[in-house]
This record gives sequence, structure tokens and C-alpha cells, in this order.
Amino acid sequence: MRTSIEVADIFRSAGPAYRAAHAGHLSLGQLKVMTAIETCRTAAPGGHVEACDDCGHWRIAYNSCRNRHCPKCQGAAARIWLAAREADLLPVGYFHVVFTVPAQIADIAWQNKAVVYDLLFRAAADTMLTIAADPKHLGARVGITAVLHTWGSAMTHHPDVHMIVPGGGIALDGTHWVSSRPAFLLPVRVLGALFRRLFLTRLLALYDAGKLAFFNTLAGLATRKVFLRHLSPIRKKRWVVYAKPPFAGPQAVLAYLSRYTHRVAISNQRLLAFDDASVTFRYKDYRRSGAERQQAMTLATDEFIRRFLIHVLPRGFHRIRHYGLLASSNHKDAMALARRLLGVAAPVEEAEPDKPPDHRPPCPCCGGHMTIIEAFARCYQPRAPPAPVLPARRHAP
Repeated sequence: MRTSIEVADIFRSAGPAYRAAHAGHLSLGQLKVMTAIETCRTAAPGGHVEACDDCGHWRIAYNSCRNRHCPKCQGAAARIWLAAREADLLPVGYFHVVFTVPAQIADIAWQNKAVVYDLLFRAAADTMLTIAADPKHLGARVGITAVLHTWGSAMTHHPDVHMIVPGGGIALDGTHWVSSRPAFLLPVRVLGALFRRLFLTRLLALYDAGKLAFFNTLAGLATRKVFLRHLSPIRKKRWVVYAKPPFAGPQAVLAYLSRYTHRVAISNQRLLAFDDASVTFRYKDYRRSGAERQQAMTLATDEFIRRFLIHVLPRGFHRIRHYGLLASSNHKDAMALARRLLGVAAPVEEAEPDKPPDHRPPCPCCGGHMTIIEAFARCYQPRAPPAPVLPARRHAP
């Protein structure tokens, strides 16, 4: 059911003026995202006509844009992704581990998204794999599913990596499963220290290789001395890594992933009000607790669009990645060994269905199955249904 306000409404109303005011300052990717969201589920991408098999009720269904930044297009993508991940779940506790970076790094990442986001992934994953393999801690090879988030609740730029990690792993010699303590995976201070060292060392290497660019307020960082001075305050500062308590079981992991992996900067459900000048939406103020944590924020429409667009990812960038036991290079063999060591039967591979699953909503009148009876191309409207043929009247002689 359509919510009262959508991001698409804001883009359709204020998008043309925003493009004109910021011409030359928006990337091609950002422009494509705006267009995709504006035209999603309209006649622009085409659509089809569905009719109920039982009562004959028909309706027009427009195609979605399928853009990964669109608030309306993540449901199907999440279902497909989760179905593929279900077979990888093991009967152990799972931990949620989050790696964050200081504001000084977030500033650099904003102007070097592809390079720094990739570094954030790799440094966080190498930190987890290294400390987990250390016999002083776990002494095992673990599996990691990592998701990049670049926003805070108020849509500010706040990049961090969220990981789902099983509470244990395969021993380094491959002979048995090593379980973590029930409510403790790895020491977060040790993780934070190694993460800081790996990240800063590799960031400096990227700088020396000429892989970083700086402009506007950060233009001075192009000078190496200024760049080192920018990083100096955070070399001794504690970098925050935290691990949330383990999930209740594999199904709870799936429920969490279904909410988390395919999020966008803001959902339509959080929008409260919109006019030509401003947008009001719900956000969480983490400085408050209890019922006061939920707050409302009003932004100028231009600022709302700007905040949304800073979270557009570079083309081809993968925001969900797998490491360790779940890395694609040895995923199948590693998971088979993990199940054998845990005494768990391999999941039964179901035969591919003859037809893809049908996720179309049922008939609103009788709940019957809806069948596509006509498809129409981009920017076209469907044909009108034929007029009913009335029986000819017989005239009295």
C-alpha cells in the first residue's frame, strides 16, 4: 500500500530545480539515481496489465526501476539474496560486529568513496580474520558477511561496516570446530587497535601511490605534511569496534539480515511531511534513551536531497561482501567441512522450479491469482479494456 509521502514525490517536485542549481556538481551516478527513483512504477519504464483468474478484476502494474538506492525496490532483491544465504547458516550463535571510523577518515572517504570504502572493507575483514586466527583468542578460521552502511539516522555521512560472524570457526589444522564463549567473540579493544593500524598504514600507501584526490575544503590535504597532520590526532585515539550480543538462532539472523542488508539512506515510512520548502522525517537521536530517542527533523528540501545523494555508491561497488569461510574462492568446501565438524547434515538442494516464484499481490476483490494479460513498453499506456457488448433489443412488430 502506498505511503502518504515518498522520496519519489520529493524528487519529482524538487528534483528539476535541484539539478539546475547544482549543474556540473552532480555525478552521472547521482543523476541516474534521481531519474530512476522519479520514474519508478510509472509509465516511463513500462508495465503490464494483470487480471484475476477468478473474478476478472484487472489492474495496471508499472515496472520498478530496480535501482539499489530506490526505497521501493529492495524487497525482491532482499528475498533473492536471503534465499541464497539461508543454506550458509550454521546451528551456532551469531555475533553482530561493527567497525567505525573517526570523522577525519569519513571526510576523506566522502571525496574518495570507491577507494576508501574498499579499504574499510578489507581492513575490517583482515582484522577479524587475524585476531580470530590468533591462538591467544579463538585460534580458528571464521566466516564473515559484511555490509557497508554510509549513513547515520539523520542521513549524515557516517561510513561503517557491519558484520555477521558465527560464534566459532574451523580450527587452523582443520580437525575440529572451535566454539567461542557464549556471549563473547573477540576482545573489541584488540580489534580496534589492529584495525586502526591496518587502516592508517594502507591509507598512507594509497596517498603515496596517488590514489586519493582532494578538493574544496580538503584541498590542502594534497600536501603530504598537511595530510599527516590531519591524521595525527587519530593515531592514538581509540577506534570504536563493538560487538552486539549473539542472536537467538539462525532464524533470528535471517530476520535481522532481511531488515539490514538492503537498506537505503532513508525509507519512505520515515517521511512525515513535505512541502516545496522542507522535508520532515523521523530519526533516532542516540544521545537520548527510551521513548525520547525517536525524534523528528526538518530539513530544507535541497539539503534533504543533498544528504540522500551523498550515499549513492560508485558504479559497480559491492556493498555486501563475504570473507573467510564464506569467501567465494573456497566457500563450498569450507562450509561442507564446517557442517561435518558440527555434525550437521548438508541442506537438501531443491530442484529449480519450472517457473520463478510469483510475488504479485493477490486480487484485492477475491484474493485470487492475478495473471498478466498484456505488457506495454516504456512510456506507453495499456490499451483500454474493450467496451461491453450489449445484447441487441428486439422491437415489437
